Amino acid sequence: MNIKISKANKIEGVIEVPADKSITHRAVILSSIAEGCSIVKNYLPSDDCFRTIDAFRLMGVDIKQDGGSLIIEGRGLNLNKPKKSIYAGNSGTTARLMSGILAGQNFESVLTGDESLSKRPMKRIIEPLTMMGAKFNTDNGRLPMTIIGALNLRGINYKSAKSSAQAKSAVLLAGLYANGITTYNEPIKSRDHSEKMLRAFGADIEVKGNAVSINRTKKLNPQNITVPGDISSAAFFIAAALLIPHSHLTIKGVGINPTRDGFIECVKKMGADISFENITDICGEPAGDIIVKYRELKAVSIDAQIVPRMIDEIPIYALLASRAQGTTKITGAGELRIKESDRIAAVASQLKKIGVEIEELEDGFIIYGGAKREILGAQVESFGDHRIAMTLAIAALIAKDDITIKDADCVNISFPNFYEVLKRLCF
Repeated sequence: MNIKISKANKIEGVIEVPADKSITHRAVILSSIAEGCSIVKNYLPSDDCFRTIDAFRLMGVDIKQDGGSLIIEGRGLNLNKPKKSIYAGNSGTTARLMSGILAGQNFESVLTGDESLSKRPMKRIIEPLTMMGAKFNTDNGRLPMTIIGALNLRGINYKSAKSSAQAKSAVLLAGLYANGITTYNEPIKSRDHSEKMLRAFGADIEVKGNAVSINRTKKLNPQNITVPGDISSAAFFIAAALLIPHSHLTIKGVGINPTRDGFIECVKKMGADISFENITDICGEPAGDIIVKYRELKAVSIDAQIVPRMIDEIPIYALLASRAQGTTKITGAGELRIKESDRIAAVASQLKKIGVEIEELEDGFIIYGGAKREILGAQVESFGDHRIAMTLAIAALIAKDDITIKDADCVNISFPNFYEVLKRLCF
């Protein structure tokens, strides 16, 4: 599907964004291996999350949809051998986190994915899980991947060279099945949804700085979980309000976990008018309403110290930087090369196409800002990547002429009604 988007005069209104994708995945996973019935309210009904749901259904878990909730009858830690391969689609979270669970099962399983996911590296989870006793057969460290589980995994003390919440989560999930203590160390603290939820389900887990340790667990206890709004989805509307004069926007019930708030921190440094109301705690996850008002921005560079806290928001941050006063340098974001697309190449090529002065680096960008530079109309490419498509949709709101986005329906991966919500806010 291609979509044409026109310039907006302002952004105004009150919205809710879809539920957090990362938390939805983890809620489904832990509810499925708990003993008893869990209810997951306000889950994200997106393509990626359905891949995780389908995976557990294949292994004998009864998962029913009831309005905006999932009713999950957990089978406990030991699952049924799937009768066919587990298809992860485009979901790296499904593939990597499921690997941690499958590593501790008494059967052999196969994980497959779509063309995009099959190009993404799995070595970051294969290495530690192999050290724990699982075996893998892969296509040069990529999907399709056969996992030969082991009933008695070994606890390890693993030091990762890179910060990755998916790799960390895979090792912690495998640690549920491992004898002794499993510890995962990372250089910079990545998002900690898995740690918070494992603790809520009754796992014996300890966090010390950038190290997380987990003990073998006999059983997890079922929980009722309400998933907060996804801050990564909210970021695109925050950006829209910051880019268009006279805008005033409220986004309700958004997760504001400190390991995910790097985008908010950086745009505040740029001078953004952002405030919070109605802050609460939802199952250990802080959430609140975000109020955004238009304000001119100044350039703020970012590096590897904050990138893990805003990795999914860097494409839209690059667009904001193009309108800020001054030059922005983004480094330490090499992880973007191996997302749903090569996001560094995709952002640079498509923003250049609409008139942004941007220079591609191996691990980021240099962006020469200035609100006086016009954003031009063009036909642009999403590369099948939801974050790229949404970034270009926001760019269209400030473009001189219409922007047409190719393969625009890829937003369904995380935000199924994105264009409808955007249209409702535009005046």
